[in-house]
Amino acid sequence: MSRCLTRLGAILFKEVRQLRRDSLTFGMIVGIPLIQLMLFGYAINTDVRHLPAGVADQAQTSLSRALIADSQATQVVDIHRTVRGPEELERLLQRGEISVGLYIPPDFGRRLQDPERPAAQLLADGTDPVVLMAARQLAQIRLDYDTAADKPSGEPIFEVRNFYNPERRSALNIVPGLIGVILTLTMVLFTAVAIVREAERGNLELLINTPVRTIELMLGKIIPYVLIGLVQVSIILALGMLLFGVPVRGALYQVYLAALLFIAANLTLGLVISTAAKTQFQAMQMTFFFFLPSILLSGFMFPFAGMPKAAQYLSELLPLTHFIRMIRGIMLRGASLADMPGEVLALVVFAGVTLTLAVSRFSKTLD
Repeated sequence: MSRCLTRLGAILFKEVRQLRRDSLTFGMIVGIPLIQLMLFGYAINTDVRHLPAGVADQAQTSLSRALIADSQATQVVDIHRTVRGPEELERLLQRGEISVGLYIPPDFGRRLQDPERPAAQLLADGTDPVVLMAARQLAQIRLDYDTAADKPSGEPIFEVRNFYNPERRSALNIVPGLIGVILTLTMVLFTAVAIVREAERGNLELLINTPVRTIELMLGKIIPYVLIGLVQVSIILALGMLLFGVPVRGALYQVYLAALLFIAANLTLGLVISTAAKTQFQAMQMTFFFFLPSILLSGFMFPFAGMPKAAQYLSELLPLTHFIRMIRGIMLRGASLADMPGEVLALVVFAGVTLTLAVSRFSKTLD
């Protein structure tokens, strides 16, 4: 029995020493629980506030201005744009510049006297169910004035118009975002182990003795995965349309252009990871370390508007955040990449920076 315990103790001691030498694994053991605690406890908030909104006040009366002020006082919306009419609000919704539009018609005063008609309208981006829920919360606002021209006490002022998802189907929100989630996991993981696998199998020695330059090696590694990523996009789009009836209201080639930008950003990030990891297991650990914040902070699972400013700034560094805005805009709102230049620029800059970093870190020599 004592010999058995001695042998067991020796193995345990060996594993502990090996763990101490593997700083990355030890960091993951400590880091993942801390990240999850911080994300779920601090950054994740389903109580949405400060949604970007636009207003079209065609009444221009003291009551209409009071309604706008009361709407902002709820902190559900922040007025970012003031336009002339509902058509401009709809264009802002399509481009993703606002999530909610407040439309006050010219006969606002007369509508207040008619309990059968809503006095004003809320135009909500129905592609995000959280936005729709917040708009319905805002629609409960009331004007409590002691004038005969106002609606009776308790009558709601706003009518909510659900744009792009009138049936309130959750699949319309999930399937486009799922394209980004799947591409993030597969593209980063595939390339994260690419260089490491060559070194572990001894193939890197052969590459070192060839005239292939670093940038050529990097591009040669990622181009096959670009095709794989496009195949994945096609499969998800086809199944989404056949099984869930998810439409593609924008141009199909715009979907693939957005996917190409996103795939490039993820593949170059995977190359950076492959130059930092020593083993394939370390590469997978680092991929998971990046994947978790991407899922939680990108707006796929939890509302972006409900996050504190620090978490929002962090999420802007993640490619998935920008791709989800792009793909939902193209597929559900019928927007184009030209309507979202900021998102396109963010992915291009991310891909350029990470590719430059990967090339600079990689050396065609063995340690």
